This record gives sequence, structure tokens and C-alpha cells, in this order.
Amino acid sequence: MKIVDDKALLLTLRNPAKVTSVIPKSRELANNQVLVNWGLEETQVLRNMNINAPSPIESKYTWTGKYPPFDHQKITSSFFTLNRKAFCFNEQGTGKTASAIWASDYLMKQGVIRRVLVVCPLSIMDSAWRNDLFSFAMHRKVDVAYGAKAKRTKIIEGDAEYVIINYDGVEIVADAVANGGFDLIIVDEATHYKNPQTKRWKTMNKLVGPSTWLWMMTGTPAAQSPTDAYGIAKLVNPNGVPRFFGSFRDQVMRKVTNFKWVPKEDATNTVHRVLQPAIRFTKDECLDLPPMVYTKREVPLTRQQAKYYKELKNKMIMSAAGEQISAANAAVNMNKLLQISSGAVYTDEGDALEFDISPRYKVLREVIDESSKKVLVFVPFKHTIDLLTTKLREDNITTEIIRGDVSAGKRTEIFKRFQEADDPRVLVIQPQSAAHGVTLTAANTVVWWAPTSSLETYAQANARVHRSGQDHKCTVVQLQGSHAEKRVYALLDNRIDIHTKMIDLYKEILD
Repeated sequence: MKIVDDKALLLTLRNPAKVTSVIPKSRELANNQVLVNWGLEETQVLRNMNINAPSPIESKYTWTGKYPPFDHQKITSSFFTLNRKAFCFNEQGTGKTASAIWASDYLMKQGVIRRVLVVCPLSIMDSAWRNDLFSFAMHRKVDVAYGAKAKRTKIIEGDAEYVIINYDGVEIVADAVANGGFDLIIVDEATHYKNPQTKRWKTMNKLVGPSTWLWMMTGTPAAQSPTDAYGIAKLVNPNGVPRFFGSFRDQVMRKVTNFKWVPKEDATNTVHRVLQPAIRFTKDECLDLPPMVYTKREVPLTRQQAKYYKELKNKMIMSAAGEQISAANAAVNMNKLLQISSGAVYTDEGDALEFDISPRYKVLREVIDESSKKVLVFVPFKHTIDLLTTKLREDNITTEIIRGDVSAGKRTEIFKRFQEADDPRVLVIQPQSAAHGVTLTAANTVVWWAPTSSLETYAQANARVHRSGQDHKCTVVQLQGSHAEKRVYALLDNRIDIHTKMIDLYKEILD
């Protein structure tokens, strides 16, 4: 096979007449060669004939955006363009969002689709999808359908080529979405559709017609059980699974007692078969990826948090009026804003005022479920560590704590088990307690529940997973909800020592 130009392929076949009979304007040449028009339709026909023709995107598309694609991203984009309904199981941190953007932009330019609906977690609507669309398809009009029903509806009925919406938002405006002219639906973190009995799944199933393009993306398609594959397979490949869940469960699970089922020996092969067509790259297969990938997850403050955050900020503005702000006072006040954002703030009397951490915890669970290995969660504040650890253990996620009041001997024992045994899966760590000298390469995902104010502590804490012995590429995830958190992370990302900029940072946040 040879690419003649961006319009034609030259094939050498045993029976070239077979191709010329089904592809218009193709020409049979000497020596069993045939010249074929090279477009999406022709490529699909060739692939249906088991001729592995490349997608035209590889030659006809100008890869837009701030950054050039990696090789695995080009392959993933090509795969998307050739499959109306498909799975992308590329591992977290491999850039599958950008691959889907390039592929959909190409289909738009070809006139195959006109409009895209992106369905994703609330935490990544802005930090991942809107930002990536601006980075890789800045020529497209993008909007986020979030808020009251009327606001969402107005955005969906608008002229944005890409509309981003969270899972529950689709149910709220399902009728508007159905009439919104969306040719392609991209579902990020598709495991949220694993249960066909939910209203969420049934709503999506009604939206996906025979001609609708549907790309479902997740790095962990069946993380908890082989049965998790059923719901997403039924959306993409309904003919590949039984009509009823019970029949599929019998294919992949064996009943041990009335209340216990275990996976069958061939369950993995069955899951692989039904989750097709699919593509998967692990971070370690992507040789051109940087060794450490940094991502952000948006976590809006609860009403209670927002109320106290605003009250404290107003008090700080009043006390700062006409007075000289010292770095020490700025650091103390900044710390209180970060504590509120994190989940618990200490009063002047030393008591802890707790907030609902469920929204932030939900996002953390998403990250843990996506991770292929163990996870480190850095939490700067002691009381929040207790709140978080309790929730993790209630969800049966094996978790240990490392902080100042854990003895040296106990720490050594925990680190050893973390590195050598199956459990614990998660370490919740106060950053200063494990920022130096400790090897924790059993994890390849680091989550910052809230930012630290020390650049050195931040860099050293991340280095616990990225050191000798690490055989996987690593991801650092920053959870952020308040303006204070976002500004501190921005300084850390730019390797600026927060303490040298504390007064400027404090004034900026008050303004």
C-alpha cells in the first residue's frame, strides 16, 4: 500500500477487480495494482474487506493547536475517525481528550458531523475539556451547559459547535439535547454508564441513534468487576452482549454462595470481546510522553464553604485596609482560606469547623478508580486527613495515614507494606511527613487534596513516586475549588516559591 497523495491510495492485490467493483472511480493498473480514491467512505469499505487502509486524517488534516500530537495520539485520532461507535481505553495521562478533539474537528471539516456533545465529570468540564478545546481547536466555538435548566437549554440551543455537560445535566435537559443536532457524543469516564438500570444510562441510550457517533473513553473499563462492562458495551456494541444483564453475569461470573460471585477464568477474554471496537495505550507504551503528567480537577465549594470563605475574606479585606500586611499574617490568613477549601478550618479557640467534603471526595474517587496502580493523596491539614480517611475506609478502600504523630517505626512498617504488599491501596499523607527520602514507587498517581505553600515540599512529595524503581509513567492531579487554591497551584506549577510572593499573592486574592 502506498499513499500517492492526499486523494489516492495505490494498492497491490491478488484480485484488484474486487475493489474496483465496489469503490467508484477506482482504476485497475498493471501488476495487480489498483488506484483508489482516499476518503473516509472508501477507507471504511477497504477495511470491511480486511484491507488495512489508513485513515485520511493522517495525510489530509492539519493538526491544529498549541502543541503537536504525539504518535499515539495520531493513532488514536485515526481510530476514532474510522469508527462511528467505539471505545478508547487509553490510560489516564495519555492525552485521549486531545485525540478526540482532533478527530472530531477533522470530521467537522469533512462535513461528516456538525456538532459535538461532550459528557464528562463536573470536575473536568473546564480544567480538561474547555481548556483542551481552546488549546487544540481554538477556531471552534465552545460552551459549557451548566447551571439552571433554562441556562443549560439556552446553551444547547445556541450555536456552539462543542457543548460540554456533566452526566446529571444530560438528564435535566434531555429533550433539548435530543433536538440539539448533536452528531457525535463523547463520553469521558464512561464507567459512569456501567449500570443499564439507572436513569442516566436510559437517557443516554435514547440519545444514541443508529447514525449517531458515540465515543466512550475511560482508562479503567471494568475496574471493580467484569460485570461493569455490560452497560457500556450495550451502548456501543449492543449486539455483542446478551439482552439481559443476568445472562451476561452468568458468562463472566461464577456463583459461590447466595451472596457471593467471583469472576470466571475466561472473564477477561469475554470482557475484551464485548468491548469492541476499542483502542488502548498505556502510559508506558507512549514513549514520547513526559515522565510526569500534571492535570487539574475542578471541585466547586459547597454553599457552606463558599459562605465561610466569603466571610473570612471580607474580614481580611477590612483588617488589611490602610494597614501594612506582613508576610507572617498573610501566610496565616491564606492558610485559613485553604483550610476552608479543603474541608475543615481551625477556629481561634483551636476547635475544628468541619464542612461537607463529599463533592471533593467524589472527584478523588474518580481518580483512584482510574489509576492503574496505587495512589498517594497529599493533605496538608490534620483534621481533613481524619475526615478523608474515614470516608475511604467506609468505602472499603484500604488506606493508611502518614503524618507527624505517626511514629518512625510505624511509618517504616506502613511504607514497607505499601511497596511490597497488595494493601494498602491508598496512602493519605501530610506532605511534610513524607517529602524527603522515601521511595513510594508502588504508586504512579499523586493527588493533591489541597495545595501546600512550600515549593520544595511540593516538588519533593511528587518525587516520591518518580524515582529509581518506578516502571510506570506518573500523573499528578491537583484538586482545586477556590481562587486561593488555584493561585497557589499556579505558583507551584511555575516553580515560584510562594513564600517570596506571599504578600503579592495575598493582595491578589483579596482583590
